[in-house]
Amino acid sequence: MFSFLVSFVASALLTLLVVKHTRLHGPALDNDFGGVQKVHTHTVARIGGLPIFLAVAISAAISVSRVPALSQWMFALLSCSLIAFVGGIAEDYTGTVRPSRRLLLTMAASLLGYLLLDARIGRIDLPFGSFVLHSAWIMLPLTVLAVAGIANAINIIDGFNGLASVVTIFMLVSLAYVAMQVGDMFVVVAALMVAGATAGFLIWNYPVGLIFLGDGGAYFIGFMLGELALLLVMRNPQVSTWYAALLLIYPAFETVFSAYRRMFVRGKSPAMPDGIHLHSLIFRRIVQWTVGPREARALMKRNARTSPYLWLFSLMAVIPATVFWRNTTMLIIFCLLFIISYVWLYARIVRFKSPRWLIWHKKDWQ
Repeated sequence: MFSFLVSFVASALLTLLVVKHTRLHGPALDNDFGGVQKVHTHTVARIGGLPIFLAVAISAAISVSRVPALSQWMFALLSCSLIAFVGGIAEDYTGTVRPSRRLLLTMAASLLGYLLLDARIGRIDLPFGSFVLHSAWIMLPLTVLAVAGIANAINIIDGFNGLASVVTIFMLVSLAYVAMQVGDMFVVVAALMVAGATAGFLIWNYPVGLIFLGDGGAYFIGFMLGELALLLVMRNPQVSTWYAALLLIYPAFETVFSAYRRMFVRGKSPAMPDGIHLHSLIFRRIVQWTVGPREARALMKRNARTSPYLWLFSLMAVIPATVFWRNTTMLIIFCLLFIISYVWLYARIVRFKSPRWLIWHKKDWQ
């Protein structure tokens, strides 16, 4: 817990410093209130990833001074993550870095992790054995696409105050728990560092949104999440590969489903943003206690009360993944159940047939 606490305190103080000096970050202020995914009404700094990254670096330095054996792994991991972080933070400050370039940088970070950390997809577990991958021509592209895809997926679900932050904290704590069960202390320390830094940022982001995670933050914690999940599973054969699949299934399936919806249902580019992600639909069609949809105070409340729906939904995957981390059959079953639940819920909401038990009116919150 030491690494968690150090990261938490450092991140909370650094984030407060950024919030207090918002005007110094003029180019990184989000004042676009009319975008399809915009649900705020005041200018906010979108560089929450900066204090998170710095807090992790500080915590890593302290952890390495306490346990020198971690130094090589920690330095390599932070070096790889820096590449993914730079692409995102550059977009936060300039607004000119195209999604394709950010994705390419994250893929480069994953490639570096493949070379420096030996973080590669080397097997796929099945209920009655494992399918081992031997060819680098298969492992390399599969690894790069998987890790970069998770980083991009965290950026996609970063739509409301606290949504991506809490979901990733759940996942990182699960990684730390399972890593502790198998004695992988590097993954334990690294996961707790990132979780603590994200939690320190969260206290200023939720519920009022004094600062946003931004692309830098989303790509950084998304990359770390994907890389640590991969390292845990591949370094410890007793952990099923389906543990990582179920743990990360909410952002991963959200991304795949969104690409399918845009390409085959709407006939548009999969990279084009829209306002009909699951979290956007919950915001517009389930959270129904306000009068004026663009009135600032009411909009802030709707924003804050949307995220808990998705926190609970993500736990439908995180909890069984944590419980059944070595049971491939159960993990596959829960993956299928999650996908079925997601598609069912999305279809109900998009057809204006939201389950009544999901709708909390204003009087229910008073």
